[in-house]
This record gives sequence, structure tokens and C-alpha cells, in this order.
Amino acid sequence: PDMGIREAFFLMKEHSIRHLPIVDENRRLIGIISDRELRRPNWVDEAHDISHVYYLDNSMHVSDVMIRKVHVLHTYDTLRKGVALLLKKGIGAAPVLDKTGDLVGMISAIDLLRALSDMISEQKSKKGKAAG
Repeated sequence: PDMGIREAFFLMKEHSIRHLPIVDENRRLIGIISDRELRRPNWVDEAHDISHVYYLDNSMHVSDVMIRKVHVLHTYDTLRKGVALLLKKGIGAAPVLDKTGDLVGMISAIDLLRALSDMISEQKSKKGKAAG
């Protein structure tokens, strides 16, 4: 939570990720930021001057811009539940927690599309073998 937003931006860029879960010292999820919050946070638009310039620097921390009400999935949830959550909440990714509440990863819309693609390929393969 104490990481500067500029540092977070470059960390996300370096790892080609669009969502960064924020955890405390016990690896408990406390928030999430996306590249959207870093590109143009909501508070920038609150300025009276429409030409307000926004610079990414480390004077602000991720805890200043993170979303605190995080929609999560668990390792035991189904793909169907993951798809439903992302669609219903209009989000591009969700943190995945294990049964003890520890962060174990992230699942994104791209991950779910890959899983769907794999399932379709597998079904086509089974149909091809059954026909042959």
C-alpha cells in the first residue's frame, strides 16, 4: 500500500499486467488498482480547470488510488462463477483467494476467454475422434 503510483505503473508495465492487487504485510488483500486508475484517476476530473495536468509520481501511494471494495473469486469457484462476476460487475479481472483468504493470483477476462477457447478445441477434437 505504500508503493508510489509511478512505481506501480512501471511494475505493471514491466510485467504486462493491467490489474495489481494490493496486499498488506500478511498477504491479505486490501485493494486493487488497474491501469485505468493510474492513467486518469477520478480525482483528476474533479479539478475546476479541464486542462488539469496529471503527473505520475511517487508522492501518491497506491493506497491513495486503490479500489477498496474488491470483488473476489476463490480457488474453489467455477469458471461459470468467474465469468458471471466479471460480467455482472463490469470488471476486467478479479483477485483469487484460497480458502484461508490468502491471495493466490488473479483471473482476467483474457484468462476466461483462453479457457473457453481450450474447451471448444477439446470438444472439436473429441467430435473428430468420434467421427473417425
